[in-house]
Amino acid sequence: MALNKLKFNSLNVTPTAGKTVGFNSSANGLEATLSGGAMTFIKKLTASSSGTLSFVDGSSDVVLDNTYKEYLFIYNNIHPETDGAFFTFNFSVDSGSNYNVAKTTTFFRAYHYESDAATVFDYRTSEDLAQGTGFQTIQDYLGSDNDQSCSGYIHLFNPSSTTFVKHYVLNNNGCFNNDISINIFSAGYGNTTSAVDAVQFKMSTGDIDAGTITLYGIN
Repeated sequence: MALNKLKFNSLNVTPTAGKTVGFNSSANGLEATLSGGAMTFIKKLTASSSGTLSFVDGSSDVVLDNTYKEYLFIYNNIHPETDGAFFTFNFSVDSGSNYNVAKTTTFFRAYHYESDAATVFDYRTSEDLAQGTGFQTIQDYLGSDNDQSCSGYIHLFNPSSTTFVKHYVLNNNGCFNNDISINIFSAGYGNTTSAVDAVQFKMSTGDIDAGTITLYGIN
């Protein structure tokens, strides 16, 4: 029999979708509260000597509209075909016809050698953008050796807004030069009040040899 109502002392709690049940602040009863944002799988793309990996709203089951206020791209073991390539991304407001949204961004790196020879933290002015329309770097100087790749995630907030700019935050971990663990943090915004309806990933040179990128919507 389905549970329709939970009774605890004098407090009645009716189960509701999207809510969780827990003790109230006085610890003498239960209450229903909104649960944390749920992730909904949308699309997974797998690279195989791919020039680009693109998520375009309305194409191949991709949703990138006002269905969700936040979108999450998780990329895993991205590997370049060409040694020394940069892994990058950009936004489009015309369904992928052009990826050239002006962006202002930041770019920080921290890295550590396997030999413990050095640790470095720096801000990379060469990889940030100031109203630049080019592709934003996610990971710089990826090698084509088998043990060099990068993984991480990008949060894109409210891309369908026609009022506000489009904020993003990314965190990346990679192995490069065979023996360096690198963590990269970048954040910024696409300076457009048009709806962003497509996101593209590519290498600065050569193809994406291998790896996956998965898109989720977050309620």
